[in-house]
Amino acid sequence: MFESIKIYKGEELDYKALAGQLVDYGYERREMISETGDFSMRGGIIDIFPPAFEGPVRIELSGNIVESIRSYSLLSSETLEEHAMVIILPKLGIYPKKRKKINLGEKIPVSSFVDIQINDYVVHVDHGIGVFKGFKKIKFGVEEKENIIIDYADNDRLYVPIEEMHLIQKYVAFERRPPKLYKLGSKMWKAVKERVKKGIYSMAFELLEINAMRSKVEGFQFSKDTDWQAQFENNFPFEETPDQLRSTVEVKKDMEAKKPMDRLLCGDVGYGKTEVALRAAFKAVMDNKQVVILVPTTLLAEQHFITFKNRMKDFPVTVEMMSRFRTKAESNRILKQAEEGSIDILIGTHAILRKNTKFKDLGLVIIDEEQRFGVNDKERLKKIRLTVDILTLTATPIPRTLYMSLMGIKDMSVIETPPEDRLPVEVIVSEYDDNVIKKAILFEKKRNGQIFFVHNRIEGIDKIAQRISGLAPEVKVAVVHGRMHSKELEGIMREFMKGSIDVLVSTVIIESGIDIPNANTLIVNRSDMFGLADLYQLKGRVGRFKNKAYAYFLVPRGSVLSKESERRLDALERYKDLGSGFKIAMEDLEIRGAGNLLGKEQHGYISAIGFDLYCRILREAADGLNKHQENGAHPG
Repeated sequence: MFESIKIYKGEELDYKALAGQLVDYGYERREMISETGDFSMRGGIIDIFPPAFEGPVRIELSGNIVESIRSYSLLSSETLEEHAMVIILPKLGIYPKKRKKINLGEKIPVSSFVDIQINDYVVHVDHGIGVFKGFKKIKFGVEEKENIIIDYADNDRLYVPIEEMHLIQKYVAFERRPPKLYKLGSKMWKAVKERVKKGIYSMAFELLEINAMRSKVEGFQFSKDTDWQAQFENNFPFEETPDQLRSTVEVKKDMEAKKPMDRLLCGDVGYGKTEVALRAAFKAVMDNKQVVILVPTTLLAEQHFITFKNRMKDFPVTVEMMSRFRTKAESNRILKQAEEGSIDILIGTHAILRKNTKFKDLGLVIIDEEQRFGVNDKERLKKIRLTVDILTLTATPIPRTLYMSLMGIKDMSVIETPPEDRLPVEVIVSEYDDNVIKKAILFEKKRNGQIFFVHNRIEGIDKIAQRISGLAPEVKVAVVHGRMHSKELEGIMREFMKGSIDVLVSTVIIESGIDIPNANTLIVNRSDMFGLADLYQLKGRVGRFKNKAYAYFLVPRGSVLSKESERRLDALERYKDLGSGFKIAMEDLEIRGAGNLLGKEQHGYISAIGFDLYCRILREAADGLNKHQENGAHPG
């Protein structure tokens, strides 16, 4: 049975028993709490920081009686909210992107129950769409049990025992209009589920047939690891996470198979996807194959170029880069060398996909954030896919890619474990205030760190830089944006990477993949003008080292924000935990709507039953159809 620790204001608390329970649930006792999963007990004050919460919870006792429960800011100690009760769930991975899980590599695709707020729409697998109204204790015989309350149409109300919470998920459908509520006991929900199930099975069969044809195509079968491969991997300066190691094994297994690899590697910003890609690229080069690494921005191409060159420097591997940092003469030289085979690894933006780009013996294409490439680029990638191994890296899989992975059409590896010592980024949403900016910059400078200041309008960006220089004359400020001459942009970025610039005032060109471990404060001006996924990617530029990182999202003083902007900023504060990228992607699609992202028919099915149940049925359909195909039977 699913258990949780429930603490009520005004009731008695067993102090010693609570300490033992928290340790059993994966929490660590510390003098002062600093990150999720910590707790401290000092006399009558108990601080707990559950992973699902936006901040720690402080419980104050008078004797053995709970006098107050409040959540507070770790940064300022300011009270965020008073509570009548708190439910503490086990730390992630310690339970007793009994609970029934579906396979996303054994991961539930949509945010778990702890992300549901009161008045959110929820889906009960057996009863349909209703509204979550909180918890209530109900007496069964001599025992009181916690129940989840869901309201349905015509004032119907359902009480769901807490041990059946796996049957409930937040309703996510990428629609702006509210869903239809169901009446308890009616046959409508069952009929809708059956109709959707038939549609999903039909689509699943078509996709699996295409995949069956593709699996008959023979690609290059890479050799087993060489001695140099082991040496290369041992040069990695950090401790690999278990997920990194597992993902590496899965990628290598695909490369050593006969059919061309088409694998999605999904991991949050800064979780080490690049190292898995490095190992795959090195393996390909050891078999005398060429590798292409496609990235969405020039700055990310430069970052990867530096990383790959440094990691490969002890081996006879030639790494080159194609982007607008290159002159025409340099680009022509690189294209010629790629065709001759004297370049082993070519990193670049969509410029690589030009029709006149030819390779002597291309074996592996690594695509970083495929959803950021244009339609024409994707068409060229489709043709490449039939003959070479493809590895796609993403922090937030788009639903189409996700459900293809759920079906088994695209293989998926998930990196969920954050690197050792990684701390969640502290998010502060604030009105624009010179004092807040000055304080944040000087705090970071004092600990010898660096600052990103994002202002997404080229017009006025120099004035912002001057203002920052005025606020903190002792810091060195520089500006970068997309219209700068490539050599100037490259020079400033290199200086920032070296640490000789304190504050980099930039447009969103720093959004993708820029990895500067010493930059641990981010300030985003006019954050109300950004999409949620963009804000989350920007947040990922800091907190990539063991130092505590801070992200300030500023909004104009005294302005009235739109509902969408408020919801985006609220989501950023709620999803502070490491590994929230998938939840952010879902929330973003909900806020702005997904349009016709999945095709009109499938979009309608998702609206009817919610994305989570859609994924469950899809997985079920794929498993059933795969078994039929393996047995040589037609699933009709």
